[in-house]
Amino acid sequence: MHCYTSGVHPLFCRVMRTPYVSFQKRCSVTANLPLTSLRIAVLLGSTRTDGPPRPSPLGSRVGAFVTSCLEARGHSVDVVDAIVQDLPLLKKPHFAYAKGKAPANLEGLYKRLSNADAYVAVTPEYNHAPSPALLNLVNHFGSSTFSFKPSAIVSYSAGQWGGTRAAHALRPVLSELGCLPVSAMVHVPRAQTVLDSNGTPIGGDDAVSHWQGYAARTWYQLEWWGSAAAQQRATVDPFSGSPAMVRSPEQRDAPRSEPS
Repeated sequence: MHCYTSGVHPLFCRVMRTPYVSFQKRCSVTANLPLTSLRIAVLLGSTRTDGPPRPSPLGSRVGAFVTSCLEARGHSVDVVDAIVQDLPLLKKPHFAYAKGKAPANLEGLYKRLSNADAYVAVTPEYNHAPSPALLNLVNHFGSSTFSFKPSAIVSYSAGQWGGTRAAHALRPVLSELGCLPVSAMVHVPRAQTVLDSNGTPIGGDDAVSHWQGYAARTWYQLEWWGSAAAQQRATVDPFSGSPAMVRSPEQRDAPRSEPS
Protein backbone atom coordinates (compact mmCIF):
# COMPACT_ATOMS: atom_id res chain seq x y z
CA MET A 1 0.00 0.00 0.00
CA HIS A 2 1.16 3.54 -0.73
CA CYS A 3 0.29 6.81 0.95
CA TYR A 4 -0.25 9.90 -1.19
CA THR A 5 -0.24 13.52 -0.24
CA SER A 6 -3.86 13.89 -1.36
CA GLY A 7 -5.58 13.81 2.04
CA VAL A 8 -2.87 11.74 3.80
CA HIS A 9 -0.17 13.25 6.01
CA PRO A 10 3.36 11.73 5.75
CA LEU A 11 3.30 11.13 9.53
CA PHE A 12 0.38 8.75 9.03
CA CYS A 13 2.52 6.76 6.60
CA ARG A 14 5.22 6.41 9.25
CA VAL A 15 2.74 5.21 11.85
CA MET A 16 1.25 2.69 9.42
CA ARG A 17 4.73 1.76 8.14
CA THR A 18 3.70 2.30 4.53
CA PRO A 19 5.88 3.98 1.88
CA TYR A 20 5.17 7.65 1.30
CA VAL A 21 4.81 8.73 -2.34
CA SER A 22 5.00 12.44 -3.06
CA PHE A 23 2.31 14.23 -5.05
CA GLN A 24 4.87 15.00 -7.76
CA LYS A 25 5.46 11.28 -8.28
CA ARG A 26 1.82 10.33 -8.19
CA CYS A 27 1.29 10.66 -11.95
CA SER A 28 4.01 8.16 -12.75
CA VAL A 29 2.73 5.74 -10.09
CA THR A 30 -0.81 5.95 -11.43
CA ALA A 31 0.36 5.57 -15.02
CA ASN A 32 1.87 2.17 -14.18
CA LEU A 33 -1.42 0.75 -12.94
CA PRO A 34 -3.48 -1.39 -15.35
CA LEU A 35 -6.27 0.87 -16.61
CA THR A 36 -9.11 0.29 -19.04
CA SER A 37 -8.61 2.16 -22.29
CA LEU A 38 -11.53 4.53 -22.73
CA ARG A 39 -12.95 6.51 -25.63
CA ILE A 40 -12.88 10.06 -24.29
CA ALA A 41 -14.45 13.04 -26.05
CA VAL A 42 -12.66 16.29 -25.22
CA LEU A 43 -15.06 19.20 -25.74
CA LEU A 44 -13.25 22.48 -26.48
CA GLY A 45 -15.54 25.40 -25.73
CA SER A 46 -13.77 28.49 -27.04
CA THR A 47 -14.51 30.06 -30.42
CA ARG A 48 -12.36 33.15 -29.90
CA THR A 49 -9.68 33.66 -32.52
CA ASP A 50 -8.11 36.90 -31.30
CA GLY A 51 -7.45 38.87 -28.12
CA PRO A 52 -6.77 40.70 -26.00
CA PRO A 53 -5.58 38.91 -23.98
CA ARG A 54 -2.88 37.58 -26.25
CA PRO A 55 -1.59 35.21 -27.42
CA SER A 56 -4.88 33.85 -28.70
CA PRO A 57 -6.48 31.39 -28.67
CA LEU A 58 -5.66 29.93 -25.27
CA GLY A 59 -8.17 27.10 -25.56
CA SER A 60 -6.13 25.19 -28.11
CA ARG A 61 -3.16 25.13 -25.71
CA VAL A 62 -5.23 23.75 -22.88
CA GLY A 63 -6.90 21.25 -25.21
CA ALA A 64 -3.51 20.02 -26.44
CA PHE A 65 -2.33 19.55 -22.85
CA VAL A 66 -5.45 17.57 -21.95
CA THR A 67 -5.19 15.42 -25.08
CA SER A 68 -1.51 14.61 -24.52
CA CYS A 69 -2.17 13.63 -20.88
CA LEU A 70 -5.05 11.31 -21.77
CA GLU A 71 -3.29 9.71 -24.73
CA ALA A 72 -0.21 9.08 -22.58
CA ARG A 73 -2.47 7.17 -20.20
CA GLY A 74 -3.61 4.88 -23.03
CA HIS A 75 -6.96 6.40 -23.98
CA SER A 76 -8.44 7.13 -27.40
CA VAL A 77 -9.20 10.85 -27.58
CA ASP A 78 -11.73 12.50 -29.90
CA VAL A 79 -11.37 16.30 -29.83
CA VAL A 80 -14.70 18.03 -30.47
CA ASP A 81 -13.78 21.65 -31.10
CA ALA A 82 -16.65 24.16 -31.07
CA ILE A 83 -14.85 26.43 -33.52
CA VAL A 84 -14.44 23.56 -36.01
CA GLN A 85 -18.00 22.28 -35.60
CA ASP A 86 -19.32 25.82 -36.18
CA LEU A 87 -22.83 24.96 -34.99
CA PRO A 88 -25.42 27.72 -35.38
CA LEU A 89 -27.18 29.16 -32.37
CA LEU A 90 -29.59 26.50 -31.23
CA LYS A 91 -32.84 26.47 -33.18
CA LYS A 92 -33.58 22.77 -33.60
CA PRO A 93 -31.75 20.17 -31.50
CA HIS A 94 -30.76 16.75 -32.79
CA PHE A 95 -33.55 14.97 -30.90
CA ALA A 96 -36.19 17.15 -32.61
CA TYR A 97 -35.48 15.45 -35.95
CA ALA A 98 -36.92 12.10 -37.01
CA LYS A 99 -34.40 9.30 -36.70
CA GLY A 100 -31.79 9.60 -39.43
CA LYS A 101 -33.15 12.92 -40.70
CA ALA A 102 -30.86 15.34 -38.86
CA PRO A 103 -28.35 17.36 -40.93
CA ALA A 104 -25.23 15.36 -41.73
CA ASN A 105 -22.89 17.41 -39.50
CA LEU A 106 -25.29 17.15 -36.54
CA GLU A 107 -25.82 13.42 -37.07
CA GLY A 108 -22.07 12.84 -37.33
CA LEU A 109 -21.43 14.75 -34.12
CA TYR A 110 -24.18 12.82 -32.36
CA LYS A 111 -22.51 9.53 -33.26
CA ARG A 112 -19.14 10.77 -32.01
CA LEU A 113 -20.56 11.92 -28.69
CA SER A 114 -22.66 8.77 -28.25
CA ASN A 115 -19.62 6.60 -28.91
CA ALA A 116 -17.63 8.13 -26.05
CA ASP A 117 -17.18 6.41 -22.69
CA ALA A 118 -16.41 9.68 -20.90
CA TYR A 119 -16.15 13.42 -21.50
CA VAL A 120 -13.76 16.22 -20.63
CA ALA A 121 -15.32 19.67 -20.94
CA VAL A 122 -12.72 22.42 -21.45
CA THR A 123 -14.06 25.90 -20.83
CA PRO A 124 -12.76 29.45 -20.55
CA GLU A 125 -14.45 31.86 -18.18
CA TYR A 126 -16.52 34.66 -19.69
CA ASN A 127 -18.16 36.99 -17.16
CA HIS A 128 -17.98 34.34 -14.41
CA ALA A 129 -19.72 31.82 -16.69
CA PRO A 130 -18.83 28.91 -18.99
CA SER A 131 -18.30 29.45 -22.68
CA PRO A 132 -21.57 30.08 -24.59
CA ALA A 133 -20.14 28.03 -27.48
CA LEU A 134 -19.67 25.00 -25.23
CA LEU A 135 -23.20 25.28 -23.86
CA ASN A 136 -24.57 25.72 -27.37
CA LEU A 137 -22.75 22.56 -28.47
CA VAL A 138 -24.04 20.28 -25.71
CA ASN A 139 -27.55 21.78 -25.83
CA HIS A 140 -27.92 20.50 -29.40
CA PHE A 141 -28.27 16.99 -27.94
CA GLY A 142 -30.51 15.29 -25.43
CA SER A 143 -29.33 13.85 -22.15
CA SER A 144 -29.58 10.30 -23.53
CA THR A 145 -26.51 11.13 -25.66
CA PHE A 146 -24.36 11.62 -22.55
CA SER A 147 -26.15 9.65 -19.83
CA PHE A 148 -24.60 6.97 -17.61
CA LYS A 149 -21.05 8.15 -18.32
CA PRO A 150 -18.72 10.38 -16.28
CA SER A 151 -17.25 13.74 -17.17
CA ALA A 152 -14.43 15.95 -15.97
CA ILE A 153 -14.09 19.73 -16.08
CA VAL A 154 -11.00 21.66 -17.13
CA SER A 155 -11.16 25.44 -16.93
CA TYR A 156 -8.67 28.16 -17.73
CA SER A 157 -8.27 31.91 -17.89
CA ALA A 158 -5.71 34.58 -18.66
CA GLY A 159 -6.04 35.80 -15.07
CA GLN A 160 -5.32 34.38 -11.63
CA TRP A 161 -8.54 32.42 -11.00
CA GLY A 162 -8.15 29.77 -13.69
CA GLY A 163 -11.83 29.80 -14.67
CA THR A 164 -12.98 28.29 -11.38
CA ARG A 165 -16.29 30.17 -11.38
CA ALA A 166 -17.09 28.93 -14.88
CA ALA A 167 -16.15 25.40 -13.84
CA HIS A 168 -18.55 25.39 -10.91
CA ALA A 169 -21.33 26.82 -13.07
CA LEU A 170 -20.77 23.98 -15.54
CA ARG A 171 -21.23 21.21 -12.97
CA PRO A 172 -25.07 21.31 -12.85
CA VAL A 173 -25.24 21.41 -16.66
CA LEU A 174 -23.21 18.22 -17.01
CA SER A 175 -25.15 16.61 -14.17
CA GLU A 176 -28.46 17.34 -15.90
CA LEU A 177 -27.10 15.83 -19.11
CA GLY A 178 -26.43 12.64 -17.17
CA CYS A 179 -22.63 12.65 -17.48
CA LEU A 180 -21.96 13.31 -13.82
CA PRO A 181 -18.75 15.32 -13.28
CA VAL A 182 -16.12 13.81 -11.01
CA SER A 183 -15.24 15.82 -7.92
CA ALA A 184 -11.69 16.73 -8.97
CA MET A 185 -11.20 19.49 -11.53
CA VAL A 186 -8.25 21.02 -13.39
CA HIS A 187 -7.88 24.81 -13.32
CA VAL A 188 -5.24 26.61 -15.36
CA PRO A 189 -4.64 30.25 -14.31
CA ARG A 190 -2.61 32.53 -16.58
CA ALA A 191 -2.73 29.87 -19.27
CA GLN A 192 -0.65 31.99 -21.64
CA THR A 193 2.33 31.75 -19.27
CA VAL A 194 1.75 28.14 -18.20
CA LEU A 195 1.43 26.31 -21.54
CA ASP A 196 3.18 26.85 -24.85
CA SER A 197 1.41 26.70 -28.22
CA ASN A 198 1.78 22.90 -28.27
CA GLY A 199 0.20 22.48 -24.84
CA THR A 200 3.48 21.66 -23.11
CA PRO A 201 3.95 23.20 -19.64
CA ILE A 202 6.53 26.00 -19.75
CA GLY A 203 9.51 25.60 -17.45
CA GLY A 204 11.16 22.32 -18.37
CA ASP A 205 10.79 18.86 -16.87
CA ASP A 206 9.89 20.16 -13.41
CA ALA A 207 6.93 22.11 -14.80
CA VAL A 208 5.79 19.15 -16.88
CA SER A 209 5.97 16.86 -13.84
CA HIS A 210 4.11 19.37 -11.66
CA TRP A 211 1.22 19.88 -14.09
CA GLN A 212 0.89 16.21 -14.97
CA GLY A 213 0.87 15.35 -11.28
CA TYR A 214 -1.71 18.02 -10.53
CA ALA A 215 -4.05 16.78 -13.28
CA ALA A 216 -3.56 13.08 -12.52
CA ARG A 217 -6.14 13.04 -9.73
CA THR A 218 -8.84 14.22 -12.13
CA TRP A 219 -7.85 11.72 -14.82
CA TYR A 220 -7.82 8.86 -12.34
CA GLN A 221 -11.31 9.65 -11.09
CA LEU A 222 -12.56 9.86 -14.68
CA GLU A 223 -10.91 6.53 -15.49
CA TRP A 224 -12.33 4.84 -12.40
CA TRP A 225 -15.91 5.89 -13.06
CA GLY A 226 -15.57 5.52 -16.84
CA SER A 227 -14.35 1.93 -16.52
CA ALA A 228 -17.06 1.05 -14.00
CA ALA A 229 -19.81 2.61 -16.13
CA ALA A 230 -18.60 0.91 -19.32
CA GLN A 231 -18.60 -2.49 -17.62
CA GLN A 232 -22.08 -1.93 -16.22
CA ARG A 233 -23.49 -0.73 -19.56
CA ALA A 234 -22.14 -3.91 -21.16
CA THR A 235 -24.14 -5.92 -18.61
CA VAL A 236 -27.36 -3.93 -18.26
CA ASP A 237 -29.04 -1.49 -20.64
CA PRO A 238 -29.34 1.62 -18.44
CA PHE A 239 -32.29 2.91 -20.41
CA SER A 240 -34.34 -0.17 -19.55
CA GLY A 241 -34.99 1.26 -16.11
CA SER A 242 -34.58 4.95 -16.92
CA PRO A 243 -36.00 5.42 -20.42
CA ALA A 244 -35.16 8.46 -22.50
CA MET A 245 -37.89 11.04 -22.97
CA VAL A 246 -39.48 10.58 -26.39
CA ARG A 247 -42.52 12.85 -26.43
CA SER A 248 -42.64 15.71 -23.92
CA PRO A 249 -41.52 16.60 -20.39
CA GLU A 250 -44.96 15.48 -19.17
CA GLN A 251 -43.68 11.91 -19.40
CA ARG A 252 -41.74 12.59 -16.21
CA ASP A 253 -44.37 14.55 -14.32
CA ALA A 254 -45.45 13.47 -10.87
CA PRO A 255 -48.87 11.74 -10.81
CA ARG A 256 -51.78 14.14 -10.85
CA SER A 257 -54.35 13.91 -8.14
CA GLU A 258 -57.82 13.20 -9.47
CA PRO A 259 -60.42 15.82 -8.44
CA SER A 260 -62.74 14.54 -5.73
